[in-house]
Amino acid sequence: MAASHLFVCIILCTYYSVAHGGDDEHGFVTVLTSRSFQPEAAECSTTRVNLEPSRATVSLPLAHWHGPCAPLQTSEKPSFTERLRRSRARANYIRSRASTGTVSTQAGDDANVTIPAHLGGSVDSLEYVVTMGLGTPPVPQVVLMDTGSDLSWVQCAPCNSTACYPQKDPLFDPSKSSSYAAIPCSAGACRNLTVDDYGDGCVTSGGASQCAFAIEYGDGSHTRGVYSKETLTLAPGVTVEDFHFGCADDQEGSNDKYDGLIGLGGAPESLVVQTSSVYGSAFSYCLPAQNSEAGFLALGGAPSANTSGFLFTPMRVEEATFYVVTLTGVSVGGKQLDIPPVVFSHGMIVDSGTVITELPHTAYAALRSAFRSAMSAYPLLPPSEDLDTCYNLTGFSNVTVPTVALTFDGGATMDLDVPNGILLEGCLAFQEAGPDDFPGILGNVNQRTFEVHYDVSHGKVGFRAGAC
Repeated sequence: MAASHLFVCIILCTYYSVAHGGDDEHGFVTVLTSRSFQPEAAECSTTRVNLEPSRATVSLPLAHWHGPCAPLQTSEKPSFTERLRRSRARANYIRSRASTGTVSTQAGDDANVTIPAHLGGSVDSLEYVVTMGLGTPPVPQVVLMDTGSDLSWVQCAPCNSTACYPQKDPLFDPSKSSSYAAIPCSAGACRNLTVDDYGDGCVTSGGASQCAFAIEYGDGSHTRGVYSKETLTLAPGVTVEDFHFGCADDQEGSNDKYDGLIGLGGAPESLVVQTSSVYGSAFSYCLPAQNSEAGFLALGGAPSANTSGFLFTPMRVEEATFYVVTLTGVSVGGKQLDIPPVVFSHGMIVDSGTVITELPHTAYAALRSAFRSAMSAYPLLPPSEDLDTCYNLTGFSNVTVPTVALTFDGGATMDLDVPNGILLEGCLAFQEAGPDDFPGILGNVNQRTFEVHYDVSHGKVGFRAGAC
């Protein structure tokens, strides 16, 4: 172990994990190998959540409806290959939409609200979910947290099994809420929906013309229904009045088991923009390293006074929805890779829903070569359709993994969590995006244990290590 400062050792003994935040202290992290490479649901733990009290006025440790922190469990989940297929379809769709553009939002009061998040592995996805209340009285809804979407939606009753996918919770029933209202087809919000490519004409119900919405997702699925407004409860006593969302009654695709989606993109339909007068177009989240650990979603956050521990990089919003930063360097085992700056010139989309980070060809080739060299002591498995750097670690009592760091414009560096931010089921959590003129995508595996703070009004993203 002569080069101990360059590597992190994974030993089959006690579990311990530390995330670094751009410092030069590359020590050792000792973890149970089975937990590192084949995560399994265990008892719920919130002990690793490290949200600064001064940055949030409300914090509620909620579990998602189907995860290890909830009493109801499910053993159903797609294969690893299927998860990667869905992620790749999403990434391709995001890249097809992303182009140069801007969005303008206005900052409001320095108020904050925090909602815990959990890894959604037990709801047929590697994405992340939060629990919110919808309606009056509020009905709990388990929704995907998605920075790559704007329009929020839940499945609504009445909806039969052929039109909606099965979910573990009862469907949201608008007829039982005293605050629900469908948005008229003549309303300005409905006309804006069409401008933002979510409009689907009008539907007639009870003699009234209602605004219809439709969303097509990257994996081929779709969601359709009535554009509506309702009271959204983020935490006890913390509500968003007249929150615009989709009341879905027509689904197709693999979005099974969770109740809906909360959009955190930059367009007017998103939760971020709808609450900008209160929370200042700022939000953050921390995605936990393990299925059994909690993270959080926070709305608001002072952009100047309460940023201790954050490393910031400039951010722009493209196609109204996507948050884009500029990667400037990658290091493996403490050594900076020789990658021409022009390779990173098309930006990196920061996305909570894409699983695997995607890099342009030249950058990925350099990373893969360096990582394979550092891992040469372990058997490399034949490449699959999705990932080409996976290892057979069966029979090894200890595994030494090189650290990986990503540096962004302005010097902000993410020293990725080891091993959970680098390896996924024994595979390097990176893949090639395409030619060097393709934008990259920062996937959610690399973001694990960091608080990622989006300050839309001030055009920057911050990273704080060890937040969960």
